[in-house]
Amino acid sequence: MTDDRPFDLVLRHARVATASDVFDADIGIRDGRIAMLGRGLPAGLREIDAAGRTVTPGGVDGHCHLDQPMAPPVRMADDFDTGTRSAACGGTTTVIPFAAQVKGGSLQSAVDDYHRRAEGRAHIDYAFHLIVSDPTPTVLQQELPALIAAGYSSFKLYMTYDDLKLDDGQILDVLAVGRQHGAMAMIHAENADCIEWLTQRLEAAGRTAPRFHAHARPMLVEREATHRAMALAELVDMPILIVHVSGREAVEQIRWGRAHGLQVHAETCPQYLFLSAEDLGIDDSYQGARCVCSPPPRDASNQQVIWNALADGLFTVFSSDHAPFNVDGPNGKKPGGEEVPFRHIPNGIPGIETRLPLLYSEGVLGGRITLNRFVELTSTNPAKAYGLHPRKGTIAIGSDADLVVWDERTFTLDNTMLHHAVDHTPYAGRTLRAWPGLTLSRGEVVWDGTTFHGRAGRGEFLRGGEPTLAPRRHSPRTGPD
Repeated sequence: MTDDRPFDLVLRHARVATASDVFDADIGIRDGRIAMLGRGLPAGLREIDAAGRTVTPGGVDGHCHLDQPMAPPVRMADDFDTGTRSAACGGTTTVIPFAAQVKGGSLQSAVDDYHRRAEGRAHIDYAFHLIVSDPTPTVLQQELPALIAAGYSSFKLYMTYDDLKLDDGQILDVLAVGRQHGAMAMIHAENADCIEWLTQRLEAAGRTAPRFHAHARPMLVEREATHRAMALAELVDMPILIVHVSGREAVEQIRWGRAHGLQVHAETCPQYLFLSAEDLGIDDSYQGARCVCSPPPRDASNQQVIWNALADGLFTVFSSDHAPFNVDGPNGKKPGGEEVPFRHIPNGIPGIETRLPLLYSEGVLGGRITLNRFVELTSTNPAKAYGLHPRKGTIAIGSDADLVVWDERTFTLDNTMLHHAVDHTPYAGRTLRAWPGLTLSRGEVVWDGTTFHGRAGRGEFLRGGEPTLAPRRHSPRTGPD
């Protein structure tokens, strides 16, 4: 049946970019979804002229941390209010943070708690990943299968951090459940024992300044863990996604795995394109604490390796890994208000608002990646990876009207321009060449290039379906073929 109602909004004369095409069209929006694409569409109740500007799907940030429970006194600076506000102003219209199980606690209770934290606060749509830190028989046999079926179709496993890490046998157990029930597995790949061995020796030598965080996590600890994660996934026959890949040695392992037929996907983040180990400090000052994250940024020459891997298809998604901690005050990078050894500095860098403008400016306008590849990395592939496509991640009839209209202009970034609740950005002083001039979330303008128009609570929780980056596996391997 033809819907003869006028469009709620028509975006005119857009240069539309998807993961596969670039074309000129009007975009007709009705009831928060794209109702028609074409030229010369009938008038809408509201019209916006996008002539001369590129329009991409709203960004899907598939790896960010918002209001995640932390051990006191540490607390994340952004909750679902400030975090989703910041995301929208940077062109992201869907975020997927983490409901983290506490060791000794229930996975279901972590999800319930995270819903309480999000309810009535989010300005844009959101889904949840799970973090499985304690795979008890109840979790493996009851909670995890039920949660996957209920729309929590992705989970993250850690190979490091004492309060989160799993041993190899536990990882195999969780991967087997994920394979049987059709989930996407994300893995933080670093060798915990190597990191601890190096950390103890650095501490014994008095080398505890922020810059030594990178010395405790050389590329080989990521290389070894990446290879081991792929081997575990191969044993279970389960597709995996290696998160925040930082450098050449892990990239080489992923290329090896794919050459051997393994279904391994990879993610990288802005810090590995725009920061280096020198940002952690070249002396023993505490200034570098703001750039402490894991894996750490590598040397400057490594940035080109990551750019090349973005361009040639090695990376599947480009996420922010937004982990917001203030430098000043007692709740962030200085726990209790004190400068602490690198072991105790909260790990993470803010970036939920700057993710898309950085990659658009230096990737697309810098000639390093195509516009289609930009859309694929930042929107389409994360939507596919986490079971949200085609509702999210593309510009197509029936998809949500999540759209970004880009303004191409040159300016110098400063933290005062951003909308997060963090007291710094590691990208301050960088010259950018683009910023979202409009962000639409389900057809509503939430950012007009100057003013934020969101409303706390308008964001909807999204239930993830089957990931569509790889075929679904139905039953775990129990022994040799």
